[in-house]
Amino acid sequence: MKYLKDIKAKDECVLVRNDFNVPLNQKREILDDTRIRASLPTIEYLIETGARIVLCSHLGRPQGEFKPEFSLKPVAHRLSELLDRPVQFEAEITGEKVDAAKASLKPGEILLLENLRFHPGETGNDPDFARDLARGIDVYVNNAFGTSHRDHASITGITRLVPVAVAGLLLKKEVDYLSLAVEKPSENYVLILGGAKVSDKIPVINNLLDRATTILIGGGMAYTFLKAQGVKVGMSKVEDAYLPMCREIMEKAKKSGCKLMLPVDHVAAVKIEANVTIRMVEKGKEIPEDMMGLDIGYETVERYMAEIRRAALIVWNGPMGVFEVDDFSGGTMAIAKAIADVSATSIVGGGDSVAALIKAGVSANISHISTGGGASLEFLSGKILPGIEALS
Repeated sequence: MKYLKDIKAKDECVLVRNDFNVPLNQKREILDDTRIRASLPTIEYLIETGARIVLCSHLGRPQGEFKPEFSLKPVAHRLSELLDRPVQFEAEITGEKVDAAKASLKPGEILLLENLRFHPGETGNDPDFARDLARGIDVYVNNAFGTSHRDHASITGITRLVPVAVAGLLLKKEVDYLSLAVEKPSENYVLILGGAKVSDKIPVINNLLDRATTILIGGGMAYTFLKAQGVKVGMSKVEDAYLPMCREIMEKAKKSGCKLMLPVDHVAAVKIEANVTIRMVEKGKEIPEDMMGLDIGYETVERYMAEIRRAALIVWNGPMGVFEVDDFSGGTMAIAKAIADVSATSIVGGGDSVAALIKAGVSANISHISTGGGASLEFLSGKILPGIEALS
């Protein structure tokens, strides 16, 4: 796979596929510009080298139709602020007007195209749409790790239609860090997995079971594992279809020498709601039949923090509880702060985990925060991402 710094971009018309899929409020104001900021090093490098820059991205799921609430115009405004230079916005994606705008760009100038997913050919990987997108382009740069698990026109189709296709600085950074977790992991490698569904994380566990020293399980997915052990978990969320697989994973962990740890105490309640009555379920006690486990308890936090302090490499994906509600955020906040406090290389992925870091105020102390939720999970599962394969 070639990288941006392996080629000469001066005076070339460079199309950069970014991931500007940012949250907007009803006033179409950007609520979190993390993904925009992550794209800046690549854009700034192209400005410095004198490239003529065309940016493209998707936002939301407009289903192949123009929907003003998904327009990238607010992104153009924010980019202009962050780069301290004009960013032209083109309200179309392809066509004569776009081709003329590309051709008129001078070195260092920037053009942002409208939302790629306004055209049905994007998600359908339509070769005609990819060809129109590639018209006038000398170099294609994939800087959108977060969508590199999609076989879309702007991710894979276009790579066969441009003279040069390379990975951007953000994509390279993502691959370099995540490769630490799947190729040559450290001897003291702690994998922390949470979130609601065990089904989402089983491929990751199966791929990393022989690599990780310790796996810490939290969130709703923990209760499927606990029920598989015969523990009564009350009304906690359980994926019964995956009980046999959880038993198989725990058996594999024993044989491989990987320490797979589950919560021993819990914060429980009858419903997910602020200011609801909660119960601390101590080690050895059962979660009441009318309650559900919504966070890991104090003893579990202490046990997990002890493993984190010994780690040389930490990979975290998924919160330990329903952290959006303060009453059930203690475990997730404690784990986030523990990861930030150690000197280990730390890699955090998944929208909820990143949101937890921000809520805890410790995101600046993490080695790498992945911009790709689904993409990072697939990478950690050992899958080859179409967007990366297309650059090879």
